[in-house]
Amino acid sequence: MADFLPVSRSDMDARGWQQCDFVYIVGDAYVDHPSFGHAIISRVLEDAGYKVGIIAQPNWKDPASIAALGEPRLGFLVAGGNMDSMVNHYSVSKTRRSFDAYTPGGVIGKRPDRAVTVYCNLIRRTFRSAPIIIGGIEASLRRLAHYDYWSDSIRRSVLLDAQADLLIYGMGERAVVEIADALNDGMDVRDITYIDGTVYRCRAVDDAVPSITLPAYGALLADRRKYAESFYLQYRNTDPFRAKRLIEPYGEHEFVVQNPPQKPLSQEQMDHVYDLPYMRAAHPSYDRLGGVPAVTEIKFSLTSCRGCFGACSFCALTFHQGRIIQTRSHASILREAEAMTHDPDFKGYIHDVGGPTANFRQPACKKQLTRGACPERQCLFPTPCKNLVADHSDYLSLLRKLRKLPNVKKVFIRSGIRFDYLLCDPSDTFFRELIRHHVSGQLKVAPEHVSDAVLDVMGKPRHAVYERFVEKFRALNAQEGMRQYIVPYLMSSHPGSTMQEAVRLAEYLLQTGHEPEQVQDFYPTPSTLSTVMYCTGLDPRTMQPVYVPRNPHEKAMQRALMQFRRPENYALVREALQKAGRTDLIGFDAKCLIRPYPPKQNRQKPDSGTSPRPRRSDRRRR
Repeated sequence: MADFLPVSRSDMDARGWQQCDFVYIVGDAYVDHPSFGHAIISRVLEDAGYKVGIIAQPNWKDPASIAALGEPRLGFLVAGGNMDSMVNHYSVSKTRRSFDAYTPGGVIGKRPDRAVTVYCNLIRRTFRSAPIIIGGIEASLRRLAHYDYWSDSIRRSVLLDAQADLLIYGMGERAVVEIADALNDGMDVRDITYIDGTVYRCRAVDDAVPSITLPAYGALLADRRKYAESFYLQYRNTDPFRAKRLIEPYGEHEFVVQNPPQKPLSQEQMDHVYDLPYMRAAHPSYDRLGGVPAVTEIKFSLTSCRGCFGACSFCALTFHQGRIIQTRSHASILREAEAMTHDPDFKGYIHDVGGPTANFRQPACKKQLTRGACPERQCLFPTPCKNLVADHSDYLSLLRKLRKLPNVKKVFIRSGIRFDYLLCDPSDTFFRELIRHHVSGQLKVAPEHVSDAVLDVMGKPRHAVYERFVEKFRALNAQEGMRQYIVPYLMSSHPGSTMQEAVRLAEYLLQTGHEPEQVQDFYPTPSTLSTVMYCTGLDPRTMQPVYVPRNPHEKAMQRALMQFRRPENYALVREALQKAGRTDLIGFDAKCLIRPYPPKQNRQKPDSGTSPRPRRSDRRRR
């Protein structure tokens, strides 16, 4: 009978265990659901015959908390959680958040800043020789030298700061079992240097393996242009079929070596991973603390795919999951959905069927599963590739089957539709059924901006493409006799956005009557093209200069322009219009954003610093 994995000595005793093979230290609460990385990795290891115990959110100020399950036979696994710990703790303005969706009761501060490094150093103090393997989103995106927004510096590989032995990047199911088998066979962890999807450190590099040597860490500190060049080399080596081994020198006798990514899982392998005996719930010890808020977002949602060939500049998915789409079979998803309908809390609504991009259910073109993604060409940007296969028939078939399940009233799609890909499909069938069956009154899409200059930097389609989508959405709604609306995700202060471009976005919001409740200010998180632009002022793809809004006051003005109707933003909006030379938008005409005088009640609303609930795509980015 399925049960939660051991979290205490008494749990181990109940199973008759004297020792765990692996102890998994994680910065999130223990949620045994396949939307949580620690759940997948621990269940995959269990399926391979290994004993895994979980220490969730240990007290990093107390060394004894790391030793709660004793020393593992083979090693420690360490992950910061489903979110980078710094993003989890701080808003883009670097103010402390007041809510953590991955902690019982939403309490903030139950994990340290830079959680992977802190946990590993704590382990080293207590178990000096135990192998430590790090993974998850925090380690994956910091696997080589990276720009760190919170310290405004280029930090070295987290593998070195954490004093870990191996780093698993990407999704990791294959790599972790290969590592476990090697350790179980008696191999020294320092000799495990051959596994795809891993990073290791060494004092000498084997020249017999084809490799690319990146600029040394010292060179990156001395010249940030070198960092842009280095990152683009890394970015072009994220494909598992084409990538070379990368070597990053840290001195004459210290190197960090990244092996090529692990190969995509087949559909049978994906099914096996998601069919493992998850409890699909948070550990019951959290009930008295109010439960884990993030569970609400995913409890009645279905993962159908992973990977994304959208390759937006500000998104880390290309660097983490890769561009090749991997999918589960209909049968596997239907089994999970059918089991879901028996949950006493299920009300008949499946909240999501998707992944990083919901309507990606196949590789962008037929060759990707055997030859990989093109290093010199994006699938959708700047225009769709002529080899792109835009076909929603498989996804549509899956949704139809889910709609027919007993006790299912509605199947929603909330993890995001790539509208330019949707428009490439020569058939309107999916678009019609999306509108008829899968929208809850509002469809959220992500045009991000309206200026083509900014969209080019973002790696997003031109604004005219979005306008075509909106026009078609409205036409199909009219034909179906429905009144539904598009809610666009928009971003302020992205590299390339001058004050003039920000004003253009505000004009668009005025013309369309859209009033965004939340505004996403660009957040320079580790290992994205946009973050490198923020750091260097260069577009790594072209090495051409790009304008970067860095000044906090300028960023506040760009953000205020997107909510220009709010009285508390009046002064910032007026200043922004003056700076942009657009005082013509101050007046009484219909085209004006604000009046010449402030509103009578201009109350300042302080920034709460609360963490927005994670986007549904966050749960895929472990």
